[in-house]
Amino acid sequence: MPGTNLTREEARTRAELLHVDAYDIELDLSSARDGGTFRSTTVVRFTARQPGAATFIDLVAPTVHEIVLNGEQLDLSAFADSRIALSGLAAENELRVVADCAFTNSGEGLHRFVDPVDGETYLYSQFEVPDARRVFASFEQPDLKAAFGFTVTAPRGWVVVSNSPTPEPVGDGETQTWTFAPTGRISSYITAIIAGPYVGVFDEFTDGAQRVPLGIYCRPSLKEFLDAEEIFDVTKQGFTYFQEKFDFAYPFEKYDQLFVPEFNAGAMENAGAVTFRDQYVFRSKVTDASYEMRATTILHELAHMWFGNLVTMEWWNDLWLNESFATYAEMVALVEPAGTKWPNGWTSFANQMKTWAYRQDQLPSTHPIMAEINDLEDVQVNFDGITYAKGASVLKQLVAYVGQDAFFQGVQAYFKRHAWGNTTLADLLGALEEASGRDLKAWSKAWLQTAGINVLRPELAVDEAGVITSFAVRQEAPALPEGAKGAAALRPHRIAIGCYSLVEGQLVRTDRIELDVDGELTAVPELVGRQRPTVVLLNDDDLSYAKLRLDADSLAAVTAHLGDFTEPLPRALVWAAAWDMTRDGEMATRDYLALALAGLPKESDIGVVQSVHRQVNTALQLYADPAWREQGLARWAAGAEEQLRAAAPGSDHQLAWARALASVAHTDEQFALLANLLDGSVELDGLAVDTDLRWALLTSLVAAGRADDGAIDAELVRDNTAAGQEKAATCRAARPTAEAKAQAWASVIDSDALTNYVQDAVIAGFNLPDHRELLKPYVGRYFDALKGVWETRSHEIAQQLIVGLYPSYQVEPATLEATDAWLASAEPAPALARLVVESRAGVERALKAQEVDRAAAARG
Repeated sequence: MPGTNLTREEARTRAELLHVDAYDIELDLSSARDGGTFRSTTVVRFTARQPGAATFIDLVAPTVHEIVLNGEQLDLSAFADSRIALSGLAAENELRVVADCAFTNSGEGLHRFVDPVDGETYLYSQFEVPDARRVFASFEQPDLKAAFGFTVTAPRGWVVVSNSPTPEPVGDGETQTWTFAPTGRISSYITAIIAGPYVGVFDEFTDGAQRVPLGIYCRPSLKEFLDAEEIFDVTKQGFTYFQEKFDFAYPFEKYDQLFVPEFNAGAMENAGAVTFRDQYVFRSKVTDASYEMRATTILHELAHMWFGNLVTMEWWNDLWLNESFATYAEMVALVEPAGTKWPNGWTSFANQMKTWAYRQDQLPSTHPIMAEINDLEDVQVNFDGITYAKGASVLKQLVAYVGQDAFFQGVQAYFKRHAWGNTTLADLLGALEEASGRDLKAWSKAWLQTAGINVLRPELAVDEAGVITSFAVRQEAPALPEGAKGAAALRPHRIAIGCYSLVEGQLVRTDRIELDVDGELTAVPELVGRQRPTVVLLNDDDLSYAKLRLDADSLAAVTAHLGDFTEPLPRALVWAAAWDMTRDGEMATRDYLALALAGLPKESDIGVVQSVHRQVNTALQLYADPAWREQGLARWAAGAEEQLRAAAPGSDHQLAWARALASVAHTDEQFALLANLLDGSVELDGLAVDTDLRWALLTSLVAAGRADDGAIDAELVRDNTAAGQEKAATCRAARPTAEAKAQAWASVIDSDALTNYVQDAVIAGFNLPDHRELLKPYVGRYFDALKGVWETRSHEIAQQLIVGLYPSYQVEPATLEATDAWLASAEPAPALARLVVESRAGVERALKAQEVDRAAAARG
């Protein structure tokens, strides 16, 4: 978006010139119920290393009323293009800026939401990457840390939360004022203001003399669903684990967790005031996988209090340091403490997070973990599977390489050395080298400065007696897409090889060999002379980051016995390998479907089950031969119904299969079952047809033309909440008529009135795979609208539209041609081009996979 970018060079120049001491920020939110704008007054004190020099401060605001630098009133023309120009700096400076800033409905800056249940207004801030400047004037870059003091005026009866402990408000009128103590030295993007009639539950974390106040907040309309005790338990588990492993006490004065509406991400690590999407307050039954995901998010944000907040990256090219470390830390804090509820958390990581990373790492936009971030637009599209999941996988590999004790000793030294400061990768690697005694420069170059995924394949020979006569691991360099950044390379891998034998119908690990794989071919003499096991599994225990492949005999064995592994992690690794082979065109979609139908009935890990459900749907809609697709969908729907009826009453598997059937119902009888479950005329023992499941059933019926507007309206009367309004918006966009699609398109493209969540809901109902023919006229309209969307909408809103409305289900060469023509003629900004190119890659991959599936049919 014009005028809001900041280059790395500009940030470097400003950091060399300035040292920022403190901000005093006054926000008058008394008009929040009316919306529009609010008064923001910022006083910032800073020093300039070169008196007389010039710089700028960032601000995104409709109106600026006053700019005073060192007592001198500046002309308001100094504010232009989202910056305030500052010249003639003194050695010591004080700047005062008075502006009217705007409430948003996009989840950026200061988001404003009205709850339809109580009619009350709720606010929260979201500043990462560059949106503190939408609320107060700031030097918007992570290495210009300062102390922040907030004074907030808001309606009487509201709760106001910030980074510092909440003071008692003062004032006898309709408004009150909260004056917060200054924070420690932190970056602007982790400051926060949350305000509204939120309700809270309180506890504390204690460790000897240490007392950390804990708070959990949500809207009153969600209070009945808030399982605060469970959330506090996970939080305390994290406090205990991290303080022991980091050998550094929690660095802030309190720890609040606030579940807020219409939040774009999973959560945000604001110092001492973490915001979460309030879908994590479960208002309907969910499976244990959802509780596990919430727990990992809680632990992820808590880890950021040290890694990211206490010690912060110097510039956004080291964003991965923040996110990869927090992702790795969330996992070890989830699975390692005694008595944890989720000892198999690495199974979910292997099947979900790494699958995300593998997908991202094969896109044309793939990049090294340590990415080149030239400006803010670069970083805003870099919160991806490489930054989070690949980075965490590589850290797990590093821990296997240096040992966990040495790893955390290095981390402890890093925190003590750089507390409240900014760092680069070299600072962390230096601390780890000192602790481990290993030279990590070659490791860093191989893993952090190259792109793509290596493939590991077993090569073995067996004699007539079934004895292994030779065994080696072949490593393939990544096949980087055209235009990808970074060189392809063979890398050093620390892996385990698992040997599994079929014993009384179960695949049991009978041996495990851990070794270093380096270069193109690594011999494994330890396996020579042994009886060949039923299954040989490379990268067992998921120590490294690589695509694994199975030899022919092992693949045949797992196809017949995937559900018979006694442990969940090897099953997850094989599921992930099969999915990756399907995406890569090494396994036909019809074969992946057969594997799923055979293996899922025995799969106990509900997270894996739900992940495979999503992947089968994707394979059938995108990767199946179109001539066979209907047959494949019918087989999948029949399998889903069979498993729904066979599942234990009230179990997570029963709920998961009910949702799977709702997503793929195919016959008149199946749709009748959905309708009867919805109206209560049919009940399945143990299945709670609650609010969210009702919407899932109705959405399926509406999309198939088997429920009308009246049914949507009636359901909204039952659930006239914010979530209900979003579900209704999805249903209306999912109606299978040209008129409904035109209305949905106009509501998101021709207008910017919808909130971020309602817009996302409309997109979800608009772009459905079974509506391919209805959507064909929108391919050209999509490309006609792209640049206007990018230039006039905020980043979050624009990205939703660009990715969500791309004609992903028009899997035909014409879609690629239209995309290429637009890329060649439109001269898009690099960040916009990246989003479009990534979407194009999905269609290109689907075309290749369809050819493989078609060839499989020809072979019979």
